[in-house]
Amino acid sequence: MLTRRYGLLASALTAVAGPALAEQKRPPAAGRKAREPVPVPVGTPADTPLGPVDTTARWAYIQDFDTGATLLEKQADEEMPPSSMTKLMTIYLLYDQLKQGRMKLDDQLPVTEKAWRMQGSKMYVAVGSSVKVEDLIRGVIVQSGNDAAIVLAEAIGGSEEQFVEKMNAKAKQLGLTHTFFKNCTGWPDPEQHMSVRDIATLAGAIIREFPDYYHYDSEKTFKYNGIEQGNRNPMVQKGTADGLKTGHTEAGGYGLVASSKRNGRRVILVLNGMSSMRERAEESERLMDWAFFNFEDVTLFSAGDTIEQVPVWLGTSRSVPLVTGRDVTVTMPRNWRQKASVKVGFDTPLTAPVAKGDVVGKLTLAGDGVPHLEVPLMAGADVPRLGLPGRAMAVLSKYVGGT
Repeated sequence: MLTRRYGLLASALTAVAGPALAEQKRPPAAGRKAREPVPVPVGTPADTPLGPVDTTARWAYIQDFDTGATLLEKQADEEMPPSSMTKLMTIYLLYDQLKQGRMKLDDQLPVTEKAWRMQGSKMYVAVGSSVKVEDLIRGVIVQSGNDAAIVLAEAIGGSEEQFVEKMNAKAKQLGLTHTFFKNCTGWPDPEQHMSVRDIATLAGAIIREFPDYYHYDSEKTFKYNGIEQGNRNPMVQKGTADGLKTGHTEAGGYGLVASSKRNGRRVILVLNGMSSMRERAEESERLMDWAFFNFEDVTLFSAGDTIEQVPVWLGTSRSVPLVTGRDVTVTMPRNWRQKASVKVGFDTPLTAPVAKGDVVGKLTLAGDGVPHLEVPLMAGADVPRLGLPGRAMAVLSKYVGGT
């Protein structure tokens, strides 16, 4: 395998309203013992490609949406109480129903006594009434209504218990390896847990799979049954994020999952285990700004770009171009691009026939502070094998003329 340092690295790298309403404290579920309140570790750092970064959040994770690069992590895979961030899965399953045509925004769903009696954050639906799906979406996202979530769960699953089975099945399908649901609301349950990395994955799936519905996440207020409530997400209220959800319980502390898009680049942030609404608001703004300021997405190569010409033995052409087949975009610290190196590896020469799309090499990106990346390289054209006379002349030329 011949490995070459790619000579065009330098050019490739340089080409490029009022406060939210207070959330209600929720008592432990009947018959279960709630987890103890979380002590917030002051000054405990998170890991980043730039080195340790302090955060008062007990759990933290920041991810670039397009490249999937991890920008910051702290206890990212530890199982924790997700509080109302649980409702992201409830909304995911609803959006999936809408996308498949199984439900419509103007469908009217019945309110059972169970939904009406649900405590904690409420949309204030009336027992025995019917509520439009679109209103329930806003009730869950803007008002964090536990009652609205129950209405959706019972309509989709037949019961909340059966809906929770769907939640867990979808979690497994999405690769949420540190997630287990016992209810659709985030109501305290010692068995219910998620990790901040799983929450970020779920948030990314909502944004990616349901662009027709994600706009509800950026709504700042919603009025229902004569009661107007503001979006509890402080970043949405300030216009610095376009979603997604907050959460708070005694066991989990104050949490938030937010997504922001600036200059065409989207970042997802998840924090949990903070001590107050104010700390949650300040910390989320600070870390989101940090992520955008310190990192950038760099397109090294575009789909179809010729990375290298590889010699071909006994082919109708003496070489074949190597291509990536897709854009190669990476997230890198702004001031560390000069430390990156790109290497191209391939067997030489290739022996004909070579088919367009065959994987014949590998591009490797590495360096201090640069996420390790390996991209398969493919033949950019067909190179048929020479006929017998041509092969004979090529062999003769090689051994007699040395060419």
